[in-house]
Amino acid sequence: MKHAFKQKVYYSDTDAYGVVWHGSYLRWLEMGRVDLCNQTGHTISSLQDDNIVLPVAEINIKYKASAKLDDIVLINTQIKETSRCSMTFYQTITDESEKKTYIEATVKVVATDKSGKLYRSLPEQLNAMLS
Repeated sequence: MKHAFKQKVYYSDTDAYGVVWHGSYLRWLEMGRVDLCNQTGHTISSLQDDNIVLPVAEINIKYKASAKLDDIVLINTQIKETSRCSMTFYQTITDESEKKTYIEATVKVVATDKSGKLYRSLPEQLNAMLS
């Protein structure tokens, strides 16, 4: 399963030099993961209603180039792998034509309940996202 969306780079996304501030990429990655969940019919709020929270446990970002003010970036998200109690997403942020890669990232989330207790295996709702 894959999800992609476009995002314009606004002034608030950039630093004093007009290049995208590194934290903006993190926000767009989060948006991609949330939208991918929504695409499967499992919104973040419905997962929370089922006592499932997906905190980030590990993130690895390779910064390859800098997007700039007014660029249109494309955020691609897919589930790379799952384990007994985690999911790893592979995400890229590229230019609109996908010829230039700004970042590549892997983001590992774990499944916990609202109190932070780790599930011993992925809840059924998360397994359903994979099919």
